[in-house]
Amino acid sequence: MESLRAHGADRWRWTVERPQGKRGWVSMAAMALAIAWLLHWSAGGAQMSWGELANGMPQIGDFLARSVPPDWSVLPRLWAPAIETVQIAIWGTLLSVVLALPLSFIAASNLHSWHWLRRITRQFLNVVRSINELILALVFVSAVGLGPFPGVLALALHGMGMLGKFFAESIEEIDHGPLEALRSAGASQLQVIAFGVVPQAITAWIAVVLYRFEVNLRSATVLGMVGAGGLGFELVASLKLFQYQETATCIIVITAMVVVADLISNALRSRIQQGAR
Repeated sequence: MESLRAHGADRWRWTVERPQGKRGWVSMAAMALAIAWLLHWSAGGAQMSWGELANGMPQIGDFLARSVPPDWSVLPRLWAPAIETVQIAIWGTLLSVVLALPLSFIAASNLHSWHWLRRITRQFLNVVRSINELILALVFVSAVGLGPFPGVLALALHGMGMLGKFFAESIEEIDHGPLEALRSAGASQLQVIAFGVVPQAITAWIAVVLYRFEVNLRSATVLGMVGAGGLGFELVASLKLFQYQETATCIIVITAMVVVADLISNALRSRIQQGAR
């Protein structure tokens, strides 16, 4: 009987420590009320109104009705912007990896004892990561002019902040045993990184880079809205001219590109994970 009770108790486990006594339950209730107030406060600031959404549904329906059927005659015109979008995503991802890798070695806490340099690098990555790609694209458009190049630079700079953080965290999670063995054998810091860090972290890095490429492909379609080339430019142009059927075609092409990139990325990640096992 006792074993049955114990088995029944084991079936129901809290993900956090169960509150102890009256004070614990009161504290949990107060935390729940605080979270509820925070959600209510943020909903007011965001001006969330389900009534307005319901009233606006006819306008959404009108837009969708004007978008059907898509204008497939513009497909030949969209091939060049679609290829340009892929090229922007490829180079944005590649440059972000090249920029993020050296910074990640500095930002990792288990590779050196210069804590002040690590903190400065971490904060730099935080600042870069906090700036949206659209804002970066506007800055680079004003610097180098219209075209895909400012989109590449915007994705590379923002991606550097994201990948640098992920790379550094994956370095901090590796097994320290091989690193200590290499150091005790007299290996230099470069040799420790090449033979102790990279072999352990490379699988996680590749998975993150593939995911970042998917994100960059989606972002590249939006950067065209500020003159950074790609399909986004065609999308905005059709919206401004009220050519909603062309807009629908652009959206379908963008969706198809993202789906194909996701399938390829998933297949590559699966192959990498199987190889790692």
